[in-house]
Amino acid sequence: MKLSFLAPALLVATGFLGAAGAAAKAPLGTVSYVTDRLVAARVADRIRKTCPTIGARFIRAYSEARALQDWALDQGYSREEVKAFLKDKAEKQKIYARAEDYLVRNGATPENVEGFCALGQKEIAGGTIAGSLIYEK
Repeated sequence: MKLSFLAPALLVATGFLGAAGAAAKAPLGTVSYVTDRLVAARVADRIRKTCPTIGARFIRAYSEARALQDWALDQGYSREEVKAFLKDKAEKQKIYARAEDYLVRNGATPENVEGFCALGQKEIAGGTIAGSLIYEK
């Protein structure tokens, strides 16, 4: 099960960058800078997969993934820590649950495809992280 279209790109990016020195730091799953961006990526992914008039900005997603991975390395996380976090099924479920909660609270439910489209348009217009990863076709 993929975390989102941003997470696989982040996982790929970890192979290209060196590891930073280890220091005492919070687990990645508790770092809101990271989790908020992954939730936004999951929201964007669900929107683009559900709404037929919204597409994904895959190159942008990859670029954002590399930037997020660079940020994590700059904070002292290693490539191995990033990979382990992205592969952790419990962490994926937390990200997915937060994204689904956000979608439902904003009218994007399985029974309401238009809700996904409306939310996608709102995210794009608002210049949110999720909105930057999608576009109107």
